[in-house]
Amino acid sequence: MLLLKLSAQDLLTLDSRDRMVPHLAARWRHFRGADASESERSAWAESLVSLANDLVAAGRGNVEMIVECAATLDEEICPGDPRLIDVVLIGRHPERHVPSVQLVELKRWSTASRVEQATADLLRVPGIKDAKKHPALQLGAYYEAFTSARGPFQGADFECGGFAYLHGATDESVRTLIDVDAPTGAYARIYTSDRREQLLFDLRKNFAAEGQASMAERMLQNMGLHNTPLLDAMIWSRGADTVFTLRGRQKEVADQVLETASKVLPDPGRPALVQDERRVVFLVTGGAGTGKSAIGLQIKAELEAQGRTVMYASGSRAFNGALQEHVGYGDRQFKETFTYFSSFVTPPDPPLDVLICDEAHRLRDRSTNRFWKQKDWGTGPQVDELLAASRLTVFFLDEGQSVRPHDVGTVDLIKDAAARHDAMVVPYKLREQFRCGGSDAYVRWVRALLGVADGEPGAWRPDGLMHIEVADTPEELEQIIRTEALAGASARMVAGYCWPWTKPLGKERRLEADVRIGEWHRPWNADSESFCENGMAPPSKIWSVHENGLDQIGCVYTAQGLEWDWCGVIMGEDMVRRDGRWEFRRGKEKKTAEAGIKRVAEPGSFDPKVKAGSVDDEEFARLVRHAYHVLMTRASRATVLYSTDKETREYLKELIGKVEIHGLRPTWENLPVEARKPRLPRPGRGRGKGRRRKGAGSQEPDLRLF
Repeated sequence: MLLLKLSAQDLLTLDSRDRMVPHLAARWRHFRGADASESERSAWAESLVSLANDLVAAGRGNVEMIVECAATLDEEICPGDPRLIDVVLIGRHPERHVPSVQLVELKRWSTASRVEQATADLLRVPGIKDAKKHPALQLGAYYEAFTSARGPFQGADFECGGFAYLHGATDESVRTLIDVDAPTGAYARIYTSDRREQLLFDLRKNFAAEGQASMAERMLQNMGLHNTPLLDAMIWSRGADTVFTLRGRQKEVADQVLETASKVLPDPGRPALVQDERRVVFLVTGGAGTGKSAIGLQIKAELEAQGRTVMYASGSRAFNGALQEHVGYGDRQFKETFTYFSSFVTPPDPPLDVLICDEAHRLRDRSTNRFWKQKDWGTGPQVDELLAASRLTVFFLDEGQSVRPHDVGTVDLIKDAAARHDAMVVPYKLREQFRCGGSDAYVRWVRALLGVADGEPGAWRPDGLMHIEVADTPEELEQIIRTEALAGASARMVAGYCWPWTKPLGKERRLEADVRIGEWHRPWNADSESFCENGMAPPSKIWSVHENGLDQIGCVYTAQGLEWDWCGVIMGEDMVRRDGRWEFRRGKEKKTAEAGIKRVAEPGSFDPKVKAGSVDDEEFARLVRHAYHVLMTRASRATVLYSTDKETREYLKELIGKVEIHGLRPTWENLPVEARKPRLPRPGRGRGKGRRRKGAGSQEPDLRLF
């Protein structure tokens, strides 16, 4: 939990453009549900800027300032909560070279007096009705929590202290705060305007000139804000059970599923004489990045370790394909535990203990497959097939990610089906999201931009967690994405479905360059179950993770459920800005002289699933909005936008502004070493033979993923 993370010099740059206070106010409103007061806004404007100026004056402008930061992990708190620290300064200690932290309480008090003459613990401050604690007492509580095993550094070696900063006071006006009987400790220093030179000296003593970004990155990773992408976390774990560290509501959901399983499912080692016939449905809802897949994969591993029969089903070929081919490469047993919603037309006998259904918003009316004979298709609702397949069913869904007209998965649909099966429904809602660098501000901005949520988007205000910029040409977008990918980051280019999609051609299964913008031409990812281009282009289901996937353009159907460090998003003319509103267009194609190849006659959407005969105009607009919402939330560090429509491009540029603050552009070169985690190669064959179970002494890192 934090409102802003920037170096002191970047905070001053942001403030000089009148963007710091509006950003903090927007974050405040999100967490508290109410507007920040004028007093709070002026406090940010004065106190934060004063502290940042002093850091720059001390030659420590690179020290990271984390504003309104939680003292410990796993706490649901909001701005104004006494457990939130005004500012955490973090950098590298100049002598010990370990992380150096200063916890800061910002006070705009000009004078203060004692409530009781005998003690300095309680103070009376003009303009404040209730008595206030001595700042050192607040800092002492923060210090104890921050340095505990539950703090962001979890007991690791680091230097920590704290101080109260009263930039508008003098020593004489707040004499009671610094008197001989005032609280003492490593966290009890008080600085006033009279003590500015001492503050500058102490800042130099506590922070080295370099290395602050590395220390801040380590802290953000420990806090779970910058996390290992899902597929890489799975590979690091080599299939062990300790893949994810769940927190807060996530852990609550997982623990409840495991506890319920122990109550209603028979002990694998001692089958019950009388079968418990109770059925339970867990219905877990949450937006993109709230940890649904992390929970599902963790409980799958835990239940398998107990000897339960478990399957993990999804409606996404891209998600399943990436897990099977990239993580489960060479491990048949691992791959076979991942399947699709349509795999349960005939229920397993005996039923599975647990069936985990991820991306349940992609449920269909019936289970069908173009490769099946029609007599093998499902005859009833697909959700009923899933409920009949297991004793305990876990559904994860986000109704805001429904991007196809035949996606019918909703909360009401699942509740109605559970009632038909006489199953108890246990609902949970996940709120806090950890995708897009942990920047809920970015996710809310995207939703407002696209009209998925109410309200105007307003100008994008960088928060140090997520970066966004607009490219002038497709060539520029590709250069940015390729540069980051070649440097070591994970990166992909995706686009709205605004061009025809040609099937592989000829014996070599050549990919036609369907995505054509001026002189820039690139192919879609292969519409194929096997490799194309003489083995160089990966099939669609593993395009997102194969090293050659950078040469093709993905769409919402191959990107949903996955993420990369950098994502280049091409907006076509299915959604353009006109007269202050979004306009949605269907495209028309034209044939060419070459068989099987089509081009654009009228620009717009070419998605065959949202043709005029399939959905009306209102539903078409909703699905296009949702598709771009998915595409724009695939990046964990930076999104690069390009619109083929000039007016739309100018609108995006106006909202996003210039990109010239070096510390806010997370290029591989700018990232601290701790943040440079190259995309991992898929594991070698035979990995399953050495799979470990919980308690087997795994030496793999304890990874956190949300």
